[in-house]
Amino acid sequence: MKPVTRISSRSVVLNVNDVDTDQIIPARFLTTTSRDGLGKNLFYDWRYAADGSLNDGFVLNDPQFANCRILVAGNNFGCGSSREHAPWALLDFGLQAVISTEIADIFRGNALKNGLLPVVVDPETHGWLVDHPAADLQIDVRDSSLTLPDGRKVHYPIDTFARFCLLEGVDQLGYLQNNEKAITEFEERRSWKP
Repeated sequence: MKPVTRISSRSVVLNVNDVDTDQIIPARFLTTTSRDGLGKNLFYDWRYAADGSLNDGFVLNDPQFANCRILVAGNNFGCGSSREHAPWALLDFGLQAVISTEIADIFRGNALKNGLLPVVVDPETHGWLVDHPAADLQIDVRDSSLTLPDGRKVHYPIDTFARFCLLEGVDQLGYLQNNEKAITEFEERRSWKP
């Protein structure tokens, strides 16, 4: 996982409430354990017509939003099943952060473990973001802030350990592996041994 310290990008708005993980990456694409290539199937049933051609009416297919790294989503984003493929698909597509008024707990956990930043903001900030697609935004992980084009900073909640892992570019296993020496020394000093 690459360190995530700051994300600077224009936003793309998908203001749809209750987007579940099956809409993010349909179950028929879950036959892989690789993260590579999942981006082409992101929002598949919305991005493509029945004949496989691009749906020109879907926002992520609009060329003006190409290379946007921040998705502004509707309320309760990522609800439904706990598939880790959902954040994988978003990341493989090129998105680095999702902003909403509510992000489903399991999705949020999976996102953080894989380097996708879930940002929860208040309804007023969210309303502004929805009304201003393609806004130039800056998200700072270190101080948990979202900076709007007018300079206004909005702070968002993030777990301390998750923030540390994002900044260091490690997942939970990587964190443990980085502390293997200290863990071994502690185990050797314990008075009780199994």
